[in-house]
Parts: sequence; structure tokens; C-alpha cells
Amino acid sequence: ITWDSKNWLYWILLFILQDFFYYLIHVLEHRCRFFWAVHNIHHSSEFFNFTTALRSSVFQPIYKFPFYIPLVLLGFKGIDIMLVYALGQTYGFFVHSSWFKRWKWVEWVMVTPSHHRVHHAKEPEYIDKNMSMVLIIWDKLFGIFTPENTHKPISFGITKPLEQDNPFKVVFHEWFNIWKDVKHASTWKERWMYIFGPPGWQPTHELETTEEQTASIILYKNDSR
Repeated sequence: ITWDSKNWLYWILLFILQDFFYYLIHVLEHRCRFFWAVHNIHHSSEFFNFTTALRSSVFQPIYKFPFYIPLVLLGFKGIDIMLVYALGQTYGFFVHSSWFKRWKWVEWVMVTPSHHRVHHAKEPEYIDKNMSMVLIIWDKLFGIFTPENTHKPISFGITKPLEQDNPFKVVFHEWFNIWKDVKHASTWKERWMYIFGPPGWQPTHELETTEEQTASIILYKNDSR
């Protein structure tokens, strides 16, 4: 496909598609334990400000770029993809703020600090919600949007705080947890699921009922976020 980068439609389409592919990456980071082991560093801060926006793992760039290959195959220029991605990340930096409350009509389309506070909150009703970067429409489309309850204070970080601020432990603590689970796994399927399954996955034979397994996953997420 050949596009004319001087056409305004080119940039609008690139912006929308880039934001959608970022959304897919972000969902994967929350739904697959392997990627959550990298991404949880961003959520481990108990503060919500601009420094939180910069709190990211050095390993993220390794697996992010393949998600944008479809944009290249669709004919978008690599330099233009990087430019739009940088603009999206810049916008995402500024939504890490506790200064602003609600932005009324803007919240129908765009991610706001209120939306992103929900995403970083450790209250059970907020976990894995509002994963969009610029356009909040993706969360509304896929049913994981949750508005902020302004009458209830929000606490940030992971619900089981790290016991020490050693940078090495902050970066690798979830990898250590994965290794412990893999060592105790009895089958290769279990080993695979401990690494690439959803955070909190447990073999069903260790639980008596489906309800118990669901409760176990919720408990794990509450303990690791």
C-alpha cells in the first residue's frame, strides 16, 4: 500500500491505528504474566505523578516494536510511526497527575488523569481497567472502562508493597516469583501457564471449585499489584 504522507487522512489513520496497537500491547502486559513481570514495575510506585510516568522497565522496548510491524506492512513510514508513538507517549506522560479532577466532555473520547488514576489504583474494582493511552474509546469498546469515584480516595501502587526499594529487586521480583512457581510445577503445561498464563493462574486440580480458582486469581492480583 502506498500512502501520501502529505494527506491529512494518512496522519489521522496512523494516529488511530498506533493508539490501538499500543492498547493491545498494554492489555497483553496485564493479561500475560511474562509481560506483567516487566510492566508491573510501572505500577509499583505508591505515588501518582510525573515520576511515575518515567518508572518503566528497560526491557519493554525489546517486545514492543513487533506490534507495530503491521503498520509498516500497511504502508506507513517507520519515521512517521515513531513520531506518532512519541506524541502518544508524551500525552501519556501528562495524564500521570493527581492535580486535575474531571474533564467533563473530554472524557468521552480522550484519556484523562482521572481515567489513568483508576488504572494505577490498587482497589479491587479498579484493577485492569482503563488501559488506553490517548483514546479512551478502546476501553469503552471492549468493556473495561471504569470511571473514577471522586467521593472515594484512591491508593496507588501494588497492594502488596515491595519490602525494599533495592532497584534490582524492584525490576526482577516478579521473575523470582515465576521461577519459584515453575520449580514446583509438576507438568510442562503447568510450567507454560505459570509463565505465559494470566497472573495468578493456578492448576485447577489444586482447587476444589471454579469459584475457588477465580478467587485465587483475584487474590494474586491484589497481592502483586
